[in-house]
Amino acid sequence: MSEPGEKTFPASGAAGPEGDSASLVDWIAVIAGALGAFMATLDTSITNTALPQIQGEVGASGTEGTWIGTGYLVAEVIMIPLTAWLTRLLGLRRLLIVATSAFVLFSMMCGVSHGLTQMIVGRAGQGFFGGALIPTAQIIVRTRLPLRQMPVGMSIFGIIVVLGPVLGPVIGGYLAEEVSWRWCFFLNLPVGVALVTLLSLGLPAQKAELDDLAKADWLGIAGMAVAFGCLTVVLEEGQRERWFESPEIIYLCLASLLGFAALFTAQMTRAKPVINLALLRNKAFASTTLIALVIGAGVYGTTFIVPQFLSGIAGYNPRQAGNIMALSALPLILFMPVLPRVVGRFDVRLMVALGLLCFAASCFVDVHLSPDSAGGDFTVSQVMRGIGQILAAMPLNQAAMAAIGRENAADGAGIYTMARNLGGSMGLALSGLFIDVRSSVHSDTIRESVTANSLIGQARLAADGLGQGIDAATARLRAIAQLSHAIEKQALVMTYNDCFWMLGILLVAITPVVLLLRQPAPPR
Repeated sequence: MSEPGEKTFPASGAAGPEGDSASLVDWIAVIAGALGAFMATLDTSITNTALPQIQGEVGASGTEGTWIGTGYLVAEVIMIPLTAWLTRLLGLRRLLIVATSAFVLFSMMCGVSHGLTQMIVGRAGQGFFGGALIPTAQIIVRTRLPLRQMPVGMSIFGIIVVLGPVLGPVIGGYLAEEVSWRWCFFLNLPVGVALVTLLSLGLPAQKAELDDLAKADWLGIAGMAVAFGCLTVVLEEGQRERWFESPEIIYLCLASLLGFAALFTAQMTRAKPVINLALLRNKAFASTTLIALVIGAGVYGTTFIVPQFLSGIAGYNPRQAGNIMALSALPLILFMPVLPRVVGRFDVRLMVALGLLCFAASCFVDVHLSPDSAGGDFTVSQVMRGIGQILAAMPLNQAAMAAIGRENAADGAGIYTMARNLGGSMGLALSGLFIDVRSSVHSDTIRESVTANSLIGQARLAADGLGQGIDAATARLRAIAQLSHAIEKQALVMTYNDCFWMLGILLVAITPVVLLLRQPAPPR
């Protein structure tokens, strides 16, 4: 029996074009969509390890430099839900060619930047037009491949969206250390040229429906842009601005609420709202969206914490940190040839559950880090993370598209991708909150038991301060400074352990939701 609100969604078996196999042109379109999604997801994190060099070149402080990443994410989250409407308005091929060309142009702006403003504008432009490249890859798979080959297409897409954020710090760190951070952006030029060529060959030309501009859901468009844009800024910048101690954060929260009010008003009053949130009445699709949100938090949270630990505690440079991050990509590469067959044959709910639990276990492995831990201590957890992400993300993509009809592919892809990105912002915000709050708690706790007059403190001061060829007073002051530094370092390590524990618990808590997923129809 259908659930309320589900009766308008066709069965998954009705989806996909007719025919036994996709043509060469169809596969060119799928590869083009995957390449575009990879380019966009790669750039979400490619500046992470290169950020110190970029900040130095453009003259940005630590706080200002965060906008190099925030500007990208804010613009991206605004564009993603607009993609379905723009696809109907411009046609898929025209939209993707325009988006790719603009993405490359803004990448070049970033690459030649010598000031912070130019860099932020370039990153925002990248994020906005890159946001169209991710959900459209799902649209191409959903509309160009027959049901029998859908697992292959969805596996390709799933690998891409997981691989991009993982390889971003690796490639960015290598370029920053060995070539120049500017090649983090110049790299998009040859990729963009190849992508436009493939799009021209693989997608048919479609007539633009510019008349739809006059009857567009402008209230919903404005509300959505304000709601999700302001929410992303709050999540990204809230911790640095001390949350509600900052008037700016309060104003942004109010603006986001007003935006959501406008968006929901448009949902109730417009015949064709800009984003079809009614799809979330479908329990199966809503479940995949919720799980995608948590996976996004886990992926972005761990890709933030691990480099922070390696650089701040272990003293790794960007390239060394990138090499450790690359370990989680190994399972993706090794499983790539067999994944399409596995995804199509096993119960999607079992695979997603195993993936979530493996991802959670990788976080729990890292809750015992110490100040002496180094990159080798992350080997097992990074490989487990890669396995967990691939087991969860691959079938989840397929389940999301199977839960809705082919005619809803564009809207569904936009909602699903937006949830994953918002989850990433939430993961970063939660990690930042934990680092700020828990590091102070741990530092205070350690200082209460390790004072200059305590037995432990006296032993440490005696070991560090004397016998250095300087007077006793100076030696003692130096030893106290070293002890204070050791306390702060230990408190930070304990905080990172808390962050991994929090992300692991979050992934375990969402696992029962897999019971609501819908098993895709078997290939025919």
